[in-house]
Amino acid sequence: MDLLLADLGVTKSLSRPHVSDDNPYSEAQFKTPKYRPEFPARFGSIQGERNFCRTFFAWYNHDHYHSGIGLLTPAMVHYGQAATGLQKRHEVLEDAYAQHPERFIRHPPRPQPLLPKVLISNPVSAIELEEVVL
Repeated sequence: MDLLLADLGVTKSLSRPHVSDDNPYSEAQFKTPKYRPEFPARFGSIQGERNFCRTFFAWYNHDHYHSGIGLLTPAMVHYGQAATGLQKRHEVLEDAYAQHPERFIRHPPRPQPLLPKVLISNPVSAIELEEVVL
């Protein structure tokens, strides 16, 4: 089987397809709660874990601005508020530049663009998979 995969140019992986346990986005996600000041050294109970997660995920999705998604919150992107958020940031940056242009050496500040799509794992269609095997 290894020789067949090599002949077909398929890279062997020990992970199952579409599983996010070996992924930089997931690794960053796991690291984020551990570096929060309120993350305990040990959880006393399953209820303590659940309470932490409820609070953490609410903060992460609604209050934490992510550099990978244009310094917006996941909720803003998920609920279609990204364009409004980026427009507001653009207005604030324009105002900051108008008041203190000396602070911006190279050019006026610009909001970070929103990436068109971020995937944990890009699903492969059955047709694409069939083409690889044939």
